Amino acid sequence: MEMSIAQSSTDLVSPEWEMPTPPTDLPFDDGVPLESARHRIAMNLLIRSVQFALKDRTDFFAGGNMFVYYSRNQAMNRDFRGPDFFVALDVDGSRERKSWITWEEDGRYPDVIVELLSPSTERVDLEDKKRLYERVFKTPDYFVFNPFDPASLQGWRLQLGQGYQPLQPNAQGWLWCESLQLWLGTWDGVIDREPANGTCSWLRLYDSNGQLVPLPEEAERANAEAERARAEQAEQENVRLLEQLRARGIDVDELLDR
Repeated sequence: MEMSIAQSSTDLVSPEWEMPTPPTDLPFDDGVPLESARHRIAMNLLIRSVQFALKDRTDFFAGGNMFVYYSRNQAMNRDFRGPDFFVALDVDGSRERKSWITWEEDGRYPDVIVELLSPSTERVDLEDKKRLYERVFKTPDYFVFNPFDPASLQGWRLQLGQGYQPLQPNAQGWLWCESLQLWLGTWDGVIDREPANGTCSWLRLYDSNGQLVPLPEEAERANAEAERARAEQAEQENVRLLEQLRARGIDVDELLDR
């Protein structure tokens, strides 16, 4: 998503949050779609994945394509557009939100942000937004990924007194997200019939053991397949036992008729 940052230098060098006088008519939807259908699916994929990964928690919020309001002056800037994907931890996860308004969140900013790169947003995402998230939001984990470029994944971890420091990939090319205790890495496949032909690389979550965090429907299919496999195994075991009894001269049919 594009973002026009129209704020004073004071905002950038003074990250401390102060209670502003909140406007009452904040927009939450700029009506501008994501760069492509793949970008939209990639955003929803991340939201659904983190919701499944943290399904036992109620103290988080995952959102995408939402405005993030953080100061009185910035709230008046109607050109602001928020992160493509973000997660805020240790917040009330039961409350519905149309945008993220820091003065309604006790001054809390997102803990994790992912921007989905495109030719029209790459410079802003890698420069302006990165600076904003580092100096103002102080978001601990920031990642960028172009859904059309499998090798584009980059990430940074905020270090005290050093700002954002680049993350080093593991052998699979994944990056560790300290805030979520999960890996971010690519996965080749088809999601929501995208792409129409073949497969493409999606940004997915992996647990600390390297297992893919499934979508709910993937987990349901896996559970159904495991149940079928257990049923087939039990049936095969029953057949094997009956054959052993027959081999010993036992009338199995008579036993079953009793």
